[in-house]
Amino acid sequence: MNKNSSPLSPILPGAWLGMLGGGQLGRMFCFAAQAMGYRVAVLDPDETSPAGSVADHHIRAAYTDEAGLTELAHLCAAVSTEFENVPAQSLDFLGKTIPVSPAGRCVAIAQDRIAEKRFIQASGVPVAPHLAIESREQFAALSDAELTAVLPGILKTARLGYDGKGQVSVASADDAREAYAALGHVACVLEQRLPLAFEISALVARGADGLAQIYPLAQNTHRDGVLAKTVVPAPDAPAALVEQAQHAALALAAALDYVGVLCVEFFVLTDGTLVANEMAPRPHNSGHYTVDACATSQFEQQVRAMTGLPLGDPRQHSPAIMLNLLGDVWFDGETPIQPAWDKVVGLPSARLHLYGKEEARVGRKMGHITLAASTAEQAQAAALECARLLHLPHD
Repeated sequence: MNKNSSPLSPILPGAWLGMLGGGQLGRMFCFAAQAMGYRVAVLDPDETSPAGSVADHHIRAAYTDEAGLTELAHLCAAVSTEFENVPAQSLDFLGKTIPVSPAGRCVAIAQDRIAEKRFIQASGVPVAPHLAIESREQFAALSDAELTAVLPGILKTARLGYDGKGQVSVASADDAREAYAALGHVACVLEQRLPLAFEISALVARGADGLAQIYPLAQNTHRDGVLAKTVVPAPDAPAALVEQAQHAALALAAALDYVGVLCVEFFVLTDGTLVANEMAPRPHNSGHYTVDACATSQFEQQVRAMTGLPLGDPRQHSPAIMLNLLGDVWFDGETPIQPAWDKVVGLPSARLHLYGKEEARVGRKMGHITLAASTAEQAQAAALECARLLHLPHD
């Protein structure tokens, strides 16, 4: 394989494509690939995985299982992934024989908050003040003054943290020491809490030829560390900020020599400063609106990038709001209920996407709704009504 692990010539419809990971992002990838005429094989250990249930072939194996990976490589013309905690070594293993995008080295950077922050800074994009804590001994050697310099803050595990997991808010040096012990003395980043105005994300699709397409900037609202709502175009972002964020995201993709879909999340501070938070080397929750509101969805871009086809037009044709649906929607307190889907889909702008997960649990991502309308005001009104019908928090 070449350095990009990318196809030397386009992989045309009719071929098999591989997906490492069986979650909802893989499910939506399957829909996009199959609509274009490809067949999809998913490797995931869960026999009821959302992607495996709609794929043309499901290899039920662990992500590190060499027999399963070999089967995937023999069947498929190219492979991608749908979440960053797939072992980068598995992508490297596949990359020895078939094109893999994004490459394992790109995923490895995004898997480690310390490596990620170093990479983002080295690329000329600002990040929040922080301390990289790589060992128990290093942390023990930190003085109160060194810790206090980045407090109040959030102590985050360097690896395997997502959706608010592996994160503890800390206000003092003693808090930081207690939190570090509670997290098991693993590698962490202690990141200063900044005066936040709002959060945004920039979504990039980039091909092996270096050509890239970027979507309109999305503005995101999180609750309990999980994305709750995305509004696109970002209503509070002036044109100069949009340009700055998009330029930074494109620069990071180029510095990675990235192939595929990359999301870069940013904080916008109260003084207007832009600070990069983290990268996701895959389609992103905040990009789900693209399925219903853009000329080309983020999942079709993933297919196009991995097969060497020209990238699609990212143009947004409808203002949109995306609402995440967690398992909480299926409960009234502790009592299971049936959400009012008939009333929700009765809203003219509502598009319901459920992920085929068998069991609804509080906090579990079960689906999303996109409200794509003629105007931003109409989308907002529809989102408020949808939130009311489903008893979602709304503003």
